[in-house]
Amino acid sequence: MVFEKTDQERLGKLGILSVLDLALFVPQKYEDTTLDKPLTENEFCAIYCEVLSKQQTPKTISYELRLLSHGKGHIKAVFFAPKRYQQNIFSIGETLYLYGKISHYPYLSIIHPKKITSVGEINKIYVKGPQNRTHKLLVQKYLTMDALKNEGLDNETALNILKLHFPSSTAEIYENGSYKKELEEALKLTEIYSYLKLLASKKTTLPAHKIEPLPLQGFFEKLPFKPTNDQLKAIEDCKSDIQKNIQARRVVIGDVGSGKTTVILALAHMTGKNKTALLAPTAILANQIYEEAKKYLSIKTVLVTQSSKAKDEDINGADFIIGTHALLYRKLPSCKTLIVDEQHRFGTNQRHLISKLASDGNLRPHYFQFSATPIPRTQALIEATLVDISTIKENPLKKNIETTLISKDGFKGLFAHIKNQIAAGNQVAIIYPLVEKSDMSDYMSLEEAEGFWKKHFDKVYVTHGKDNAKEEVFKEFRSGGELIVSTTVMEVGISLPKLSTIVVVGAEKLGLASLHQLRGRVARNTERGWCFLYTKDINSERLQKFAATKSGFDIAELDLQYRDSGDLLTGREQSGRQFRWFNIKTDEKIAKRARGLLESFLKSVAVK
Repeated sequence: MVFEKTDQERLGKLGILSVLDLALFVPQKYEDTTLDKPLTENEFCAIYCEVLSKQQTPKTISYELRLLSHGKGHIKAVFFAPKRYQQNIFSIGETLYLYGKISHYPYLSIIHPKKITSVGEINKIYVKGPQNRTHKLLVQKYLTMDALKNEGLDNETALNILKLHFPSSTAEIYENGSYKKELEEALKLTEIYSYLKLLASKKTTLPAHKIEPLPLQGFFEKLPFKPTNDQLKAIEDCKSDIQKNIQARRVVIGDVGSGKTTVILALAHMTGKNKTALLAPTAILANQIYEEAKKYLSIKTVLVTQSSKAKDEDINGADFIIGTHALLYRKLPSCKTLIVDEQHRFGTNQRHLISKLASDGNLRPHYFQFSATPIPRTQALIEATLVDISTIKENPLKKNIETTLISKDGFKGLFAHIKNQIAAGNQVAIIYPLVEKSDMSDYMSLEEAEGFWKKHFDKVYVTHGKDNAKEEVFKEFRSGGELIVSTTVMEVGISLPKLSTIVVVGAEKLGLASLHQLRGRVARNTERGWCFLYTKDINSERLQKFAATKSGFDIAELDLQYRDSGDLLTGREQSGRQFRWFNIKTDEKIAKRARGLLESFLKSVAVK
């Protein structure tokens, strides 16, 4: 439904662009001007009265009033610190209606009352001042049962929304000082439904090449393991996507160590000679996928990084082009499948450029994003409106990682554990919160601690996010190091097969998703792993719950309890509330209902 042009401008100033926006712009307060409401302490009431006399002191003006409603009697109208215009607000002998807060101490009075012209109604205050009357007329004009149902709301929700805008009494709205449960739920549902509708309107349908997928049997036979059911389901989702002539937009979310690389390789295999390009955030990750591709794929594969010597003819002749952002500066052949690993590590411009480079004129490549950061169920439900989502929760290898909180008292035992692990031929990582010393930090920085570790161990490697040689450092450490001292740069899916222990210093300063990623670096090939959370907040409930939780998807739910969701649509303000009524932490059932309503609405629109 479109507002008339002049109304559109008025409502637009309040950020109201649709009927659903108007529905969610509920009154700030309600004034119950019925005369049968009892004169209760601290309640706002309307009265009908006659002005008898006036008394004035330096700090107050009061009027003696005779009640013509509420069983007669007397009441005082009191103004504290009155303004000049209030000096003669009432005339002696005048009969009038007043509205204000009731007090019984030290005598029955109505505090700072205002004159009202009519009674027996619920006056709604949407905005301050004279604009309120205009807004009420617009609500009357546009907010109807038909309008809400035409937007796709169900009957019950629409009725409850209308109660908030056209109540017959305040008792219909409030219970114990808050909105009644069914009204609050109607607001939550309308808000998330409106948001999902906005997401759905942003979902684009672009033409793409239809790919006839190569059979998977040969690929599966080469693997040294049987894929998990979750991996097989994700592969089937991708297979179904590439057989369509509209661009696939799928996000494959896998927990740490769940085997996303297997799905990536299966997708490249199915695409075959139609060519696949993969954009990875680091040379280490690109290298790891390249090495796996050479082992398990029969198609021609090329690696493109700043240090690789790939020529244009190698790139043009390859079926699977694996690279870092270096790909953005090379001429690419048309690729019918495009994969971006850890998409959030690339800017919008970089993602757009790679898509453009791989496109074939108007036809777009099928687009797949892979992420090792599980998201909460409700968030996945919401984002599935914009993109298709596959989740890989099963882990092919059962890891045995012990997570322990320690403080300064436990350092001696930790040091002995590190010595034992290195003596056993394993590797250890120490993660620091900062590179350089800071007066703002309670913990040692990487630079301050480096000397201690080098003094006690032989093959110590040091790197951090701003170190241009970090990828080379990790490579050298992997092949011959004992201990690596780093920052959270190690969080990205780096494969260190001999790493058995990770120590995170100042663990309480990190998000649970980051801690889970760091923990996931250990025990990738070793039988047992250890994760030590070194903290001055040893009784932290958040860290204790993290230590007891293994699944990344459960960690995502846990993380959500300790932070707000932020803006899901833009990804900004990750610690701020996105919604006024809907709560992503607690309202999963409401989100499911909203998804169902939206699907029904989109089908009905398609039929028309």
